[in-house]
Amino acid sequence: MAERSSTGLMMMMMVEPSPALALTLPAEVREKLAELELELSEGDITQKGYEKKRGKLLAPYIPQIQGVDPSLQVDHRIQASSQAAPPTSKHNKPRAANSRDERFRSDLHTEAVQAALAKYKERKMPMPSKRRSVLVQSSVEACTPPDTSSASEDEGSLRRQGRMATSSPYQPHPTVEHWFNRVIQGSSTSSSASSTSSHPGGRSHSANATSGSAATVLADLMAHTQLDNHCAPPDVTGLSERSLHAERPQVASVRGLPRGYTHTSSTMETADGSDGGDGGAVDVQQPDPNQPKPEGVQMSPLHGDPLGVVTNWPPSLLASLQRWGTAQPKSPCLTALDNAGKPVYTLTYGKLWTRSQKLAYTLLNKLSSRNEPLLRPGDRVALVFPNNDPVMFMVAFYGCLLAELVPVPIEVPLTRKDAGSQQIGFLLGSCGVTLALTTDACQKGLPKAQTGEVATFKGWPRLLWFVTDGKHVVKPPKDWSPPIRDASNETAYIEYKTSKEGSTMGITVSHAAMLAHCHALTQACGYTEGETITNVLDFKRDAGLWHGVLMSVMNRMHVISIPYSLMKVNPLSWIQKVHSYKARVAVVKSRDMHWSLLSQKDQRDISLSSLRMLIVADGANPWSISSCDAFLNVFQARGLRPEVICPCASSAEAMTVAIRRPPEMGVPPPGKAVLSMSCLSYGVIRVDTEEKLSVLTLQDVGQVMPGALVCVVRPEGTPYLCRTDEVGEICVSSCTTGISYYGLPGMTKNVFETIPVTASGSPVSDRPFTRSSLLGFIGPDNLLFVVGKMDGLMVVSGRRHNADDVVATALAVEPMKFVYRGRIAVFSVCVLHDERIVVVAEQRPDASEEDSFQWMSRVLQAIDSIHQVGVYCLALVPANTLPKAPLGGIHISETKQRFLEGALHPCNVLMCPHTCVTNLPKPRQKQPEVGPASMIVGNLVAGKRIAQACGRDVAQLEDNDQARKFLYMQDVLQWRAQATPDHPLFLLLNAKGTVASTASCVQLHKRAERVAVALMERGRLNTGDHVALVYPPGTDLIATFYGCLYAGCVPVTVRPPHPQNLATTLPTVKMIVEVSKSVCILTTQAIMKLLRSKEAAAAVDVKTWPMVLDTDDLPRKKLPQIYKPPTPEMLAYLDFSVSTTGILAGVKMSHAATSALCRSIKLQCELYPSRQIAICLDPYCGLGFALWCLCSVYSGHQSILVPPLELESNVSLWLSAVSQFKVRVTFCSYSVMEMCTKGLGSQTEALRLRNVNLSCVRTCMVVAEERPRIALTQSFSKIFKDLGLSPRAVSTTFGCRVNVAICLQPNRLGNLADQGTAGPDPTTVYVDMRALRHDRVRLVERGSPHSLPLMESGKILPGVKVIIANPETKGPLGDSHLGEIWVSSPHNATGYYTVYGEEALHADHFCTKLSFGDTQTVWARTGYLGFLRRTELTDASGERHDALYVVGSLDETLELRGMRYHPIDIETSVIRAHKSIAECAVFTWTNLLVVVVELEGSEQEALDLVALVTNVVLEEHFLIVGVVVVVDPGVIPINSRGEKQRMHLRDGFLADQLDPIYVAYNM
Repeated sequence: MAERSSTGLMMMMMVEPSPALALTLPAEVREKLAELELELSEGDITQKGYEKKRGKLLAPYIPQIQGVDPSLQVDHRIQASSQAAPPTSKHNKPRAANSRDERFRSDLHTEAVQAALAKYKERKMPMPSKRRSVLVQSSVEACTPPDTSSASEDEGSLRRQGRMATSSPYQPHPTVEHWFNRVIQGSSTSSSASSTSSHPGGRSHSANATSGSAATVLADLMAHTQLDNHCAPPDVTGLSERSLHAERPQVASVRGLPRGYTHTSSTMETADGSDGGDGGAVDVQQPDPNQPKPEGVQMSPLHGDPLGVVTNWPPSLLASLQRWGTAQPKSPCLTALDNAGKPVYTLTYGKLWTRSQKLAYTLLNKLSSRNEPLLRPGDRVALVFPNNDPVMFMVAFYGCLLAELVPVPIEVPLTRKDAGSQQIGFLLGSCGVTLALTTDACQKGLPKAQTGEVATFKGWPRLLWFVTDGKHVVKPPKDWSPPIRDASNETAYIEYKTSKEGSTMGITVSHAAMLAHCHALTQACGYTEGETITNVLDFKRDAGLWHGVLMSVMNRMHVISIPYSLMKVNPLSWIQKVHSYKARVAVVKSRDMHWSLLSQKDQRDISLSSLRMLIVADGANPWSISSCDAFLNVFQARGLRPEVICPCASSAEAMTVAIRRPPEMGVPPPGKAVLSMSCLSYGVIRVDTEEKLSVLTLQDVGQVMPGALVCVVRPEGTPYLCRTDEVGEICVSSCTTGISYYGLPGMTKNVFETIPVTASGSPVSDRPFTRSSLLGFIGPDNLLFVVGKMDGLMVVSGRRHNADDVVATALAVEPMKFVYRGRIAVFSVCVLHDERIVVVAEQRPDASEEDSFQWMSRVLQAIDSIHQVGVYCLALVPANTLPKAPLGGIHISETKQRFLEGALHPCNVLMCPHTCVTNLPKPRQKQPEVGPASMIVGNLVAGKRIAQACGRDVAQLEDNDQARKFLYMQDVLQWRAQATPDHPLFLLLNAKGTVASTASCVQLHKRAERVAVALMERGRLNTGDHVALVYPPGTDLIATFYGCLYAGCVPVTVRPPHPQNLATTLPTVKMIVEVSKSVCILTTQAIMKLLRSKEAAAAVDVKTWPMVLDTDDLPRKKLPQIYKPPTPEMLAYLDFSVSTTGILAGVKMSHAATSALCRSIKLQCELYPSRQIAICLDPYCGLGFALWCLCSVYSGHQSILVPPLELESNVSLWLSAVSQFKVRVTFCSYSVMEMCTKGLGSQTEALRLRNVNLSCVRTCMVVAEERPRIALTQSFSKIFKDLGLSPRAVSTTFGCRVNVAICLQPNRLGNLADQGTAGPDPTTVYVDMRALRHDRVRLVERGSPHSLPLMESGKILPGVKVIIANPETKGPLGDSHLGEIWVSSPHNATGYYTVYGEEALHADHFCTKLSFGDTQTVWARTGYLGFLRRTELTDASGERHDALYVVGSLDETLELRGMRYHPIDIETSVIRAHKSIAECAVFTWTNLLVVVVELEGSEQEALDLVALVTNVVLEEHFLIVGVVVVVDPGVIPINSRGEKQRMHLRDGFLADQLDPIYVAYNM
């Protein structure tokens, strides 16, 4: 760090001229420097090139620093940069007598911030990790400075002559302290730390006495050094302008309660209402008992001066125009300037009058459609004029008024996707605008459609564009004259404004209000005829329109209009024009004053003595004071009188609210207030006395307007009058305000027809008031003070914060190195019932990752310290990517919209939910367990039954099941081979859909015999030996399975390794072979080679494989006899599978259990030899194995086998087979269903053309060991409905390790229903997700908040009993409780098979008993949580149907905040958060919740996901995400059943093997 900063200093010393030097530079060198600056700001030269050329130009003029050892200099600097500074106030230089009071020092805020940061020095934050490619992407614009073409008032957009520094690189060391004091670090306490008073005349430079010392030369250099050569004049507003050029972020002035504050109190009831209130409700923030409360008396409304009566006052503005146009036609009205500052055209009053008449006549008489005039009086017309053409605008505006049309001035749309453009379109549509007026040049520059016509902008109505240039308008006949009526309440014009939320409203202004406003302004400002006024503001709206277009005509004044484009090139232009035209009045914003400070060095010959009023249009902004003070400091020497500066306060709704009067009016002196920021956040005014760090310095905005009645009311709820020491919204009652929001009567009533009431509830006045959306109070001398706007208000936990104040603090943290000064947006978003503050800034391309992160963490600390509020999210985006407002600055509402939609694409994000979110529900306290007896009594009293259910009784089911005679599967096969030798059992399809192999009863029997002979002869295996079967899915696997049974061996089916992925798949094979203690491997020749290949040797030790036999060419030999086990309880086969928690578990299946399983499935699914079923499952474990290898042999039906692997090359294989063989019953897995849904979703038409018809399907069962995936099954049914699939056909099954088939749902449709086994359709219930977290089940209506749909997992199989038990106490639970599903059935597995001898640990998984109630039955614990519900449906026997609902695996649940969460619920919420999230998995690490998301878009979107994921988990689950990991698609591991392997993922994350795109650690 230190070294970097010191070299930075050296470089700057080389290239920056000192002030004295700047004055002595020859004019041509100064000119070349200015050109260079411009090139850099426009992006025509790189930073490096700029420095090189600049260095060359200045080399001859830079003085050498004498008498100081260079190494010492560097030393000084290293210390300076690496040592944190104590607050700089202690080392202030002696101040000159005329210097302002210490409290108003402009760099005080920075000082406060630096002091606050010093306290945090040691706190370390974890850096996020980012993949290299993202770094590269984020700095795509590394060589292009921020765009200046789109008129942004930001760095790089001005030509600067000698500029002052605007921030220190690091906190300084006391030895070099004094020069840092002069570097502009910030503005006044409130301000955006950008304008300053370190100018000549600000303080005496006595420290420069020791001019020989190096420090002083350095000081001089530094005071005029640009720390970052391509930073442009900072926007003093700090906060950019939003879409409308009012300079603060916008807020929805939806009246009533503050968003998110009061409705925190609506506690959400807890799950069952029985948890003692813990855990379910969002915590209501209790007000701080020590918070300041207003103590003053109730304010009384304040009357402005009465409106004076003027004898010759015109009856309307148009009458005034007619008067001057005819009586004083040569009198200048408006002078337009070009980008060089030269006058282009002066419009006289005569010209304005005649041209407006021509336009009015043309609009009314020459535009027609279908022989009807296009426009009628009262119609609205859009005015689309660029900022540099005031003349055409003025003619069009008055032309419309003369034609009795209503002008709606809007910005020129530059592209089809301008920020906020859609909202403008909405306004035009709602106003019924059909015609847009524009200039020829502007029309040519608009985006065009292919036809050559102006393109239709998104959301805009169809417009006819009319060019108002001379050749398109006609001269009216002699006898035509426009009607000049007296001012009435008819609408004169509509001005647009954008709310905080981004919606655009049109404010209607009547002719009467327009006239009265001109009258009041004339009186307040003392305007006289023929005065000259310079206008820097946008003439289309607000003060620019009022002073520069309306009032000027009323008083025959001459307006010099300064376009924004000229200000960018020459910020001094307005001052030069004041000087050359001897203007009496100038209308500016604080930004314009600030810019002119940065470039006034070269101008010595200008005088502002002619000015009697310098109207600061945004004087109501708290940070305007610093600009006013700094401007006065510098320009007092050039004739500017202090009393000339007149800040004013206005809003689009109330128009001008107050303005400081010019000195000749004999008004009280201006006032200043230094207020405690902390008290202000509670809406209380306290003059700050001792706490110097956290204060807001304000200037007054003068007296209220003549003829107005003003009061201050509470911003929320009923408009009660405030107390005198309370901040509220300023309301105005006068004839000079807007009258409505066009077309919005409800909002109009709230805003334009407010009736303020006293504490007792009586109205203050019989006149309605207009809310101004300004927050403030009335101070001493009846002066008005404004502390902020409703639009920038953020109410966090009941405290009010102003967006601009937060910007000011962020900017005081040495921003110039890392972010662009004018490019910071601050807004709040509502998350979990409270507002959360978000800060977004544009990062400089040359800022390193580490530096930016450090800056971000310091900003968080500074805001926390100064404002006592946490920042929820701080995001840095690449340069030039934030949406711009038309006249520069950031479009706040659009930025907010992008943030919420995940379309900001930040390059750095820091989320702090842990520190910000303080209203989470209280963690649930576990209650002491209730005793067993009380539990039973409690359930009885509550009328709840014990949750247990069972399938049909197998013993009582009479069926002609021949296979029942046999105890062993090998006997069944032998019997079938003799009884029906040629009956086909299996049919295997390949990827092309053709039959790859078949097996009839006798073929299978003979192949099994050959395998058995080989095992005995070649393998010399003994009875009971374990044999691993490593085969691809097919008939070989089935034959070898029965071969093992024939030989008395125990088969273990193992999925073969994937040849392309040996490294991960082969170790699993090896592990199963070892754990199962297999003494032999049976496989094919191809796999045998693979197991011994070099590639395999890299993954496992191939020398330790047991004996491997291939079964490809076995000799035809007859088996002397088939092995008969002595008892059915003996082991038949081992079933190995990897659980979702990543544990390899093998279960033992006895012969008795195997037969019972087949019989249960046969009875449930009605499987007979005449049936065909299609199976698209993996045949290696669980129900997939049973259906593939066992059931056909037992029941005699034909199985069509479709290996899921083949679907990778032919997605439609399974469904085509079902259609081709007209299969009624089919089984698949979720992964197969997902492949079909994703792969065939858009191809149903093509499938229909290939005659795929699924109307034959009665039941399609999804085999799973998890909660049914409703969304997937529903979308599958919906997509394939077009192919005839019945919506009732899809159902689900449930099995687990201890019992592979607990539920199956065979739906019966049509006439099959009377066969006696028809089950009801699966039912779906909606449960309260919050109740589930407390292990309780509460049913709710579909669509109610926090509802979770759960589908029944199928009908319980015959012979199976299920009970819901408490996993901790092992007691039975009632219907309304979530508990572990326990199962008792003849086909339960008999135990785990493990090599580690840990059987005792898991003994209770297979044989456990209830702790009370029925304590005799032996149950197996499934490890899954679920509940039972008795439904209204009945089954065939007339019994009411008990539905089993599986909620999730007990091992997978997350215990957080004392509650039980199911990962799938959090994952479902996360996947919904953004379209680019393909998949998601969650797990816990230490006590943090980690969310891994797969990004299916460009890597630019990776960081967008961080905030969205955090928001959604907070909102829906009341959990704070600790880490967000963004990875590529396919990283989350999934097992063969399509279930996520979250523990594998967790291991990968901890071992740093995920190669993430981005890892964000939430603070």
